[in-house]
Amino acid sequence: MTDSGPTFREALGVWLRVGCLGFGGPAGQIALLHRAVVEEKGWIDEASFAHALSFCMLLPGPEAQQLAVWLGWKLHGVRGGVAAGLLFVLPGLMLMLALSALYVVHGRSEWAGPVLLGLKAAVVALVAQALVRIGGRTIRDRISLAVALAAFAVLSFTVLPFPLIILGAGGLGWVLAGKPGASESGETATVALRGAGRTAVICLVVWLAPVLLALALAPHSTLARMGLVFSGLAVVSVGGAYAALAYLGQVASALGWVTPAQMLDGLGLAETTPGPLVLVFSFVGFVGAYQAAAPPWAWLAGLAGGLMAAWTTFAPSFLWIFAAGPYVERLRSRPRPARALALISAAAVGVIGQLAVWFAIHLLFRSGQTLEASLFRIMVPRLESLDPGAFGLTALALGLTFGLRLPVPALVGVMLVAGLLLRAIGLA
Repeated sequence: MTDSGPTFREALGVWLRVGCLGFGGPAGQIALLHRAVVEEKGWIDEASFAHALSFCMLLPGPEAQQLAVWLGWKLHGVRGGVAAGLLFVLPGLMLMLALSALYVVHGRSEWAGPVLLGLKAAVVALVAQALVRIGGRTIRDRISLAVALAAFAVLSFTVLPFPLIILGAGGLGWVLAGKPGASESGETATVALRGAGRTAVICLVVWLAPVLLALALAPHSTLARMGLVFSGLAVVSVGGAYAALAYLGQVASALGWVTPAQMLDGLGLAETTPGPLVLVFSFVGFVGAYQAAAPPWAWLAGLAGGLMAAWTTFAPSFLWIFAAGPYVERLRSRPRPARALALISAAAVGVIGQLAVWFAIHLLFRSGQTLEASLFRIMVPRLESLDPGAFGLTALALGLTFGLRLPVPALVGVMLVAGLLLRAIGLA
């Protein structure tokens, strides 16, 4: 890491770039953050990045956005964390709200197909690069290698939930480590507790203020109910975006906000936007509030619903990081917590590897089947359904990333053009 950190203005440019280029879900965004702050800028060292990633894996909510908040906080305190977290989300949120408005007018659209194909190929290459680099620095012994492989195998071939894997890795590290080191002085601990407590209260008030306002003004409205549902989901959604989406799909359908088909359409739109995949929550909020409102107020209600969903989804991330970050930083000097977090980092490598394989299979093959028996599950693609266009784009992206080491903006630009060209000749 560099001796003198970046200025706040320099960091803003990087956070905005990550927010605009963060396609591909959490694995792609983590890869982009790693490349930007560790490899290109050297603002954060590898050990600190792995430590932060392991911590964010334990939290409910979007782990990639939480990682961005932590990185900004590490560099410039609370204002840095706020800036990084907001810029990570805002570009994708604005685009998602615009797409949601188009959706309620025009319905399903296929306009983004070739662009999305090129972006997905770029994401596969970036995730593969992150897997190699993060794994090379995180896997330091046989135990961490075994944990990474076990996490990959469990996620790939069983139905065991993601949180169980992360907690198991942390528990193993705790058991294997020696006795905890001596605690810090009482004065230091008291100051840290007081500061973290104040920050937690402020973040909690900011998070819940729109929900309480909606409940006070219209307690039985769709907007108030959305505030409660999405706030509750932000607390219990340990396990990544797909675990949260499964729960939301059931709740949103039961409450009549969106149909299962509309939920799938929202997921498709979320895949075309930068930022966390859970931006689909804003789509659900927009469409659900729009459809529930009287025609004269539908557009205003839709916008309010989309913003309420986004606020209650992403605001808690600032609470988790600002309130708990100082304590987690201190744990790095204590053997058992440090070893536990180190093995969680190793498990995270396996998680990234499984996400990379899952993403590549869904990109390269048009069809397949999932075989299940008791606790075991395996996804088998149909080899005859291989998409030659997607395969060619992925090979191009891998060559540009590992061979030419093309910067991320250039890679994204080339792959966008390549996708459009492939569409023009009828192969996409």
